[in-house]
Formats: sequence, structure tokens, C-alpha cells
Amino acid sequence: MATKHEPQTALGDVAARQLAVATRTVPQMESITPRWLTHLLNWIPVEAGVYRVNKVKEGSVAEVDCSGRDERVLPSTLVDYVENPREYYLSAVNTVLDVHTRVSDLYSKPYNQISEQLRLTIETVKERQESELINNKEYGLIASAAPRQVIKTRTGAPTPDDLDELLSKVWKEPGFFLLHPLALAAFGRECTRRGVPPPTVSLFGSQFITWRGVPLIPSDKVPVVGGKSKILLIRTGESRQGVVGLFQPDLPGGTSPGLAVRFMGINDKAIASYLVSLYCSLAVLTDDALAVLEGVETGKYHEYK
Repeated sequence: MATKHEPQTALGDVAARQLAVATRTVPQMESITPRWLTHLLNWIPVEAGVYRVNKVKEGSVAEVDCSGRDERVLPSTLVDYVENPREYYLSAVNTVLDVHTRVSDLYSKPYNQISEQLRLTIETVKERQESELINNKEYGLIASAAPRQVIKTRTGAPTPDDLDELLSKVWKEPGFFLLHPLALAAFGRECTRRGVPPPTVSLFGSQFITWRGVPLIPSDKVPVVGGKSKILLIRTGESRQGVVGLFQPDLPGGTSPGLAVRFMGINDKAIASYLVSLYCSLAVLTDDALAVLEGVETGKYHEYK
């Protein structure tokens, strides 16, 4: 038998919510990451869009002598330069954001529609920037590694021995390892298996595991293909002859280093357009500033007894 509903004696939730103001958030986007790489690089302003890396010719070494107390003739020497040094040109990451003026006029409380659209667009552009710094075929970290600085894993999974081998390639003031979060987890499993849990360090208010005192920095832009990835070891800084980021300073409409937002006007459909541009590149000043571990298996697990 159908039961009779008892008469309502108080205002219900559904009706009451019509008079309530919901607390809103700004738009959330899962693809936004911390982009640690761009924080850890030293950035060099490139005034004319070109950065020339001058080197010494291979085999050119200054001859010196540790003089005794006699009057021997001191050696004469010179250090020769490469006549055609490599030049790096800034690359552009561009997009055009369109916002209908009706939308921005009517629906900008409590959050400004144009500001939020630009914020999310800029986040996407910066995510692409980090990807290009790692994967660009012309100047990216992976493509810039010298052949003698590329090694392979011994067993597939990234072991402490493999990271020690990387450290032997970048032994002069190594800055940080860069790897995919899956590779980071795989290295953690190998450390657990050996009973050598790596210590942690606090950077930018976050915790990172380290190996031999060098932090392991995760980035989902490091590629994983067929369950295999790479681990990079980087020395940074112009004074250390390391890896440096390059950007264009003093851009019209600049909002942050190398990034500019410019209003392009309103078309006959009442759509406002904004050009978002980011100019950047990356240079490896000497070969021993970068090493790459290849063939890193990310799906190897162990049974612990």
C-alpha cells in the first residue's frame, strides 16, 4: 500500500538554497603542474633574440709552468676560440584567446571572465614551455645531450648504481635530476629493495627525495614511451658553465619574464581577442653540464619477503 507523506512543517533544503549564495572557486584545471624545471633554471635575458655560446677549440690548452728558483724561460701560450660558435634563437609559444564581450560584460562577478580566461591560457602556455625545454628537437634538454653523456640502465629499472653513473658524468656541481613521476616511483622501489631509503630535502615548500644529496625533481613532460623513460642530470647556471634558460626581456604587454599579453581588438561579432606570446629557449654551455639515462623501465615491481 502507498504510504501518505506527512505534511512538511519547515522550509526544505531545496527551496532554501534558492536564496543562498554559493561559495565559488576560480576555474580549476588538472593539467596545471608546479613546473619545477623553470624555477630551477637560471634565466638569461637575450636582448636581440640571439644567444651565442663561445667555446674554446677542442684540444686548445694553455701551457703553464711551475717555476723554480732559476731563470728558466717561461712558456708562451694562447687559448684559441671556436670560429663559428653555436647561436641559440628564441622560440615562440603563441595563442589567441577569444572572449565574447557579452560574456565578459554580463558574467564577471565575482570573478572577471577575461582575467580567468587569460590565467588559464597563460598556465597552458607555460606548461607547453616546460615541455619544449625538455623535448624540443632543436634546443630541448634531451636533444642537447652529447653522445658521450648518454648512458643506459644496467637492468632496466633505475637503480642507485645508474644514478651514480650519471653523477660521474656531471660531477662538477650537479644541480638536480629530472624525471617522470613514474620513474621517480621506480627508483624509490629499487632503493626500498636495497634497503637504502633516500633522504628528503625541502625546496619551494615541497619535499623532494635526494640521491647523494642531489634532489630528484619530477616532471610529467619527461616522455614515457612503451613503459620506458629517461632520467636527466643537470648542472645549472652561466657562471658554472651549466644549462641556462633564455628569455626576451622588456616585451610590450609583458606580464612575466618572456611572456606578453596584447589586446588585438574587437571584431564585428563583438568578440575581443588577446594575443598571448611566450619567447624562450635553452642552452647547454658545456657538454658535461647534462647527462641522460636511457631505457628506464617504469613498471618493474618486486616481492618483499
